[in-house]
Amino acid sequence: MPKFTLVARASDGLHLAASMEDERDHRQLDQQKNEAKRIVKTLNSSSPARATIEAGSSSFNYINQDGVCFLCLIDKSYPKRLAFNYLEELQREFTRLYRDDIDKASRPYAFIKFDTFIQKTKRLYVDTRTTRNLNKINEDLNDMTKIMTQNLTDVLGRGDRLEAVGAKASRLRDDSSKYAKNAKYLNTQAMLRKYGPLAFVLLLCLAMLWWRFR
Repeated sequence: MPKFTLVARASDGLHLAASMEDERDHRQLDQQKNEAKRIVKTLNSSSPARATIEAGSSSFNYINQDGVCFLCLIDKSYPKRLAFNYLEELQREFTRLYRDDIDKASRPYAFIKFDTFIQKTKRLYVDTRTTRNLNKINEDLNDMTKIMTQNLTDVLGRGDRLEAVGAKASRLRDDSSKYAKNAKYLNTQAMLRKYGPLAFVLLLCLAMLWWRFR
């Protein structure tokens, strides 16, 4: 069954809701949670609407639809078809409840009450051998071949590269601004050196004329 679930706004990665199962190895789970957050941060307009991201003995699966990303972590032995059915159920209910409030959310986990539905739905997917789940596994198997499978290292590496590019662009903007200020200062100094003596002589002449003819 899904180990944990994350619902986030795709435009900025803001966490809207989440649910997590108790695990003995909290350190590993914390690491996987951080990886899930980083995956959500890498999403953009060119990202696939559905994808599986392999991470060792586990895999992250997500649906990115209507501006919201629904992501869950499963063991590789868990049927991918059931993982996406699970996410589809969450997507339908979340959209029904919060469609008009998604863009208004300004704080993390604004829809934490959705965890109740997540837990209820998750229980339906615990046993893969139930008739309900076996039927779902056999449905639309061809659709699974259309879902992109990626490697976690590649996905997060691409995200790091995008962050590096953004940081470099920010530094270039700062450097450009500093250069413009320095150039303006140097131009002013050059003008003073070039025309300063002439202006001084003219002012001196005007002062002498004024003194003579006053």
